[in-house]
Amino acid sequence: MKILETERTILREVTRDDAEFILDLLNQPSFIRFIGDRNVRTVAGAVEYIESRFTNSYRQFGFGMYAVESKETETPIGICGFVKRDSLPDADIGFAFLPQFEKKGYAFESANAVLNYGREVLGLERVLAITSKDNESSGRLLAKINFKFESLIKLPHDDEELKLFSSDA
Repeated sequence: MKILETERTILREVTRDDAEFILDLLNQPSFIRFIGDRNVRTVAGAVEYIESRFTNSYRQFGFGMYAVESKETETPIGICGFVKRDSLPDADIGFAFLPQFEKKGYAFESANAVLNYGREVLGLERVLAITSKDNESSGRLLAKINFKFESLIKLPHDDEELKLFSSDA
């Protein structure tokens, strides 16, 4: 289901048909380094991940991470959307792109559009973001869409200290 459109992309719900793309994305060295190893190593595992993470979030919260599809190629190039974690008071925005689509403005274009969608359509007044401490690229993108650094935090069941950012409507 199409959620929104930007100049160069279409953001839509992730489906089972995206399993090979999700498998590829989750196993990119940059994804594992900055977001984490999701231990998804097969297409079947990717289908299960899609169902448990993406589809469940759409059902439970009415939002989630969306596939970012290039209008030019009509193929997924990344993901961008919202995650609602039990350990954080508000939804947080997230994004990840295949390496060949990084540093081309797609993440900014998508994140900015998703943030506006969250505010205007979903009614989110405050949106959070978390990054690893060494993820300078994501920190710069968050600053461009008016997020401010708040503090360092640790999520439950995770020893890594993360940067917490926020953006108020």
